[in-house]
Amino acid sequence: MKISLCLLVWNELEGCKIDVPRLPVGQFHEVYAVDGGSTDGTVEYLESKGIPVYQQPKKGLNAAYIHSVEKSTGDAVVVFFPKGTICPSTLLDFEPHFKAGYELVVASRNIEGGRNEEDSALFKPRKWGVLGLATFAALIWRREGHAIKDVLHGYKGFSVSGFKRMNPVDHGLSIDIEMVIRSYRLRIKRCEFPVHEVARPFGESNFKILPTAKRLLKYLWWEMRRRDS
Repeated sequence: MKISLCLLVWNELEGCKIDVPRLPVGQFHEVYAVDGGSTDGTVEYLESKGIPVYQQPKKGLNAAYIHSVEKSTGDAVVVFFPKGTICPSTLLDFEPHFKAGYELVVASRNIEGGRNEEDSALFKPRKWGVLGLATFAALIWRREGHAIKDVLHGYKGFSVSGFKRMNPVDHGLSIDIEMVIRSYRLRIKRCEFPVHEVARPFGESNFKILPTAKRLLKYLWWEMRRRDS
């Protein structure tokens, strides 16, 4: 199986400096990046390391994923966000799951052996929110197979054919939970493996809690009325 590694970036120069030197590039069919419009030198840094960078033609996280597939010449794609929060050595954990026939593989912070950056805190709004969404999605749409616990983690791998069957919308930021729900509805084989996440060493998340939650709820309402299965 040919597995492509795609770095999804948007002003992540410092994260790239931490993660890119540790990428197991020789274990992948190809390595490239999809950029959402960086202005901090991210693109220049990646290109200086021999990593081709493609500008996504449309804004939004969904569009970035779709462009990652369009640029892939492999059978599967692993998307990784180089921001210094997860060890790049975990990229090697995807291949065995692909070889076992899984078409959606999520690097999970919320299963046994995994760790969320909030786990050391008493109040865990992001983790609790993700687990709540995971429970809701599984109750409504899952009919068989594994129930994904980390439905909003962007760090994942998927077969190109499975992604095209899921047919995600090309706008917005619903892609992570959308891929899980579509895998339930289409009975696409899925699994998770544990990863440890630490707090960002710099900068802030591009996805604020309240605006993101509002857009995800809007997507869930739309998905519930989506006819194809």
